[in-house]
Amino acid sequence: MTLHFAPRLTSPEPGWTIDADVIVVGSGIAGLATAMHARRAGHRVLLVTKAKVDEGSTRWAQGGIAAALAEDDSPADHLADTMVAGAGLCDPDAVRVLAYEGPAAVRRLVGWGAAFDVDDAGALSLTREGGHHRNRIAHAGGDATGVEISRALVHAVAQDSQIELIEHALVLDLLVDDHGAAQGLTLHVMGEGQRDGVGAALAPAVVLATGGIGEVFASSTNPTVATGDGLALGLRAGAEVADIEFVQFHPTVLWLGSGSRGQQPLISEALRGEGAVLLDDQGDRFLVGQHPMAELAPRDVVAKAIMRRMEETKRPHVWLDARGFDDEMWRKRFPNILESCLNHGIDPRIALIPVVPAQHYVSGGLVTDVNGRTSIDGLFAVGECACTGVHGANRLASNSLLEGLVFADRIGALLASGLPARRDPLPRTTDSALADASAREQIQQLMTANVGVLRTAESMAQASAQIAAAVADHSDEPHTGAWEATNVSMVAQVLTAAAALREETRGSHWREDFQSIDDENWRVRIVSTRRPDSSVEISLRKVTG
Repeated sequence: MTLHFAPRLTSPEPGWTIDADVIVVGSGIAGLATAMHARRAGHRVLLVTKAKVDEGSTRWAQGGIAAALAEDDSPADHLADTMVAGAGLCDPDAVRVLAYEGPAAVRRLVGWGAAFDVDDAGALSLTREGGHHRNRIAHAGGDATGVEISRALVHAVAQDSQIELIEHALVLDLLVDDHGAAQGLTLHVMGEGQRDGVGAALAPAVVLATGGIGEVFASSTNPTVATGDGLALGLRAGAEVADIEFVQFHPTVLWLGSGSRGQQPLISEALRGEGAVLLDDQGDRFLVGQHPMAELAPRDVVAKAIMRRMEETKRPHVWLDARGFDDEMWRKRFPNILESCLNHGIDPRIALIPVVPAQHYVSGGLVTDVNGRTSIDGLFAVGECACTGVHGANRLASNSLLEGLVFADRIGALLASGLPARRDPLPRTTDSALADASAREQIQQLMTANVGVLRTAESMAQASAQIAAAVADHSDEPHTGAWEATNVSMVAQVLTAAAALREETRGSHWREDFQSIDDENWRVRIVSTRRPDSSVEISLRKVTG
């Protein structure tokens, strides 16, 4: 099936305009750090976020941030672990940047006010997570790392009067000049005030830090604002998207019942790093013997093993056993997980925790170089919506926060050397048909059932056909629900097409009908690009190194 996407969303003409040097979209770690760096370069910054400034995905990060900060660790060791997790598809240059520039980036974060947990000697308290062979995970508030990082960065941004903030804004489409370069974007502000409705933000540098795609699936650890807006905007504009088939499902999300939908409570991998184990209904540690690292194997291995055991036992979940933790461990190291479990009627100090995989992270996104530049001049991407090549086929635990920091630094350094040329944007082009808002839930169910942890050609063909049918009913008028449903459908369709094309199992992409890795044919990056005729070209790009 050939995909076709219009170059823009149907929307009213902008009723207001704002001007800046740099527009940053998103207020997680990647967006906030980029805004800070852009200001230090002397630029006027407009920071746009979809909810409140402190409500992005970052605040939900529990485990921590990975970096070679210990005396017995090294960037080379961190690089090696990252490459192994990425299953042959990591870009070595990008991983080298991440691993070697990571420690300094974390120290800058501390300089911005982030307070990480320390031991009795005042040294950083470091733990271990799946796929890491060293203790290199820095955490804060026990299991509230994201909350602390978000707090520090939001505070730092708030101190700079030259960073203008627009909250509750959904970005719509990229504005480009007659050279095809970015010159701003259109956005819809939900609320009351001078900038309600659709407006235009103009700047020669646009940085997308819009996070993940959790709302493409029925259940996710992502907040409900994660509708893939940055990816969809980039696709419509003609930017390259790659590795989007590699969707990471976190192995241990609190099971709340078969009918539960939306954002689900995460049960951090850090519990397994501290000794918690996975059990089936018979009390067997089913990961022992399946991987040398057992419960600390990379996430794709653990998620697949859980799904297999659920199929074998006909049970809707497995169990996490953390009963060996004493009360002090729970209250100091995992206070938020303890509270979440207790709020749902589970006391993990005396009872097993029911867990199940749920969508967590997408390893692909808008293709960038090591300086955050996309294939469109003036358009940058950073964080989860970007594809730097760092993650390959599977993200190593706790590398996501670090990626946002490191590549925000890189974008900041590039912008410090000068801005792209400022030109007038072209008039907007033909409107597109919008998906009806009601299609969103149907797409989520289809993606979870057919393009989830385990995939087949048959399941993905079914998803593709039924998603196309779901979006055939168009919305009569532009509004937030229709715009978000359109973005969700675009991401779902490109993801499904790429996953169906990759006839192998690699990293977080598991094909039941092609269960082996195939380096001869599939050590490639699958790249999707919207062409001028609105069709989507899907090409293969060999991975080297």
